[in-house]
Amino acid sequence: MLHPKAAESHGITRRLTIVRTKALNLMRRIFPALAAWIDRVRANREFVKEFAQFSELQNRFPISRFEMLWKDRHPILNEKTEFTHFDAHYTYHPAWAARVLAQLRPEEHVDISSTLHFSTMVSAFIPTKFYDYRVALLNLSNLEAKKADLTNLPFADNSIKSLSCMHVVEHIGLGRYGDSLDPDGDLKAIAELKRVVQNNGVLLFVVPIGKGSKIYFNAHRVYTYQQIVSYFTGFHIEQFALVDDQGRFTLNANSGDADQQNYGCGCWYFIKD
Repeated sequence: MLHPKAAESHGITRRLTIVRTKALNLMRRIFPALAAWIDRVRANREFVKEFAQFSELQNRFPISRFEMLWKDRHPILNEKTEFTHFDAHYTYHPAWAARVLAQLRPEEHVDISSTLHFSTMVSAFIPTKFYDYRVALLNLSNLEAKKADLTNLPFADNSIKSLSCMHVVEHIGLGRYGDSLDPDGDLKAIAELKRVVQNNGVLLFVVPIGKGSKIYFNAHRVYTYQQIVSYFTGFHIEQFALVDDQGRFTLNANSGDADQQNYGCGCWYFIKD
């Protein structure tokens, strides 16, 4: 049990801490730049303190396994968080697509310009061909990497049984990757995807989705659910998954879910009729 004076001191300290925390939170809302600067100063002070503490701990050993010099420091100051940060769009959509392919087990899969993490991982269990507007210099077994223009794919009509193009089409025609400026570049790309998939073939297709169609030049477009469905006449939806604005993943979502987002991630598992 604390002495009355100690208890009183403890209570005062606790109240001061609460007041200080509330003041900092208020300042972060009103003066975010100043709050960010204060956070950086605090983080740097903590880094210097921990560097000294770790050096002291290491020096207690008779033989040092590593050389640690101040000039070699490499501060990482923003990762002391309660949870591991991840990009929900680019974590969930490849995981979703890989699970679809793990169930289907096609003899071969073709990917057009999706994140390299997807093709490199999938190639571990399915022979994969990866095509991009900019050649990816990959060297892995079971994986071929070649150059292709999504608006003029080098494949015959109805020739591909298993195809993916994820978080790609929204960029086509905006010039971000050195491609030509073309307001209809995305529609030309979609037409090519539709052309090359064989009847009863699979297309895994992902784009940003939300309550309204917009262009955020030159980064990307955002589509509505109905907009994408209208572009893919001749295909039916086997599954629609969604990553919402809060970073939550829903496996079997619907158009109503999609229409509530500002920048969601719509994942379609299409089959060509």
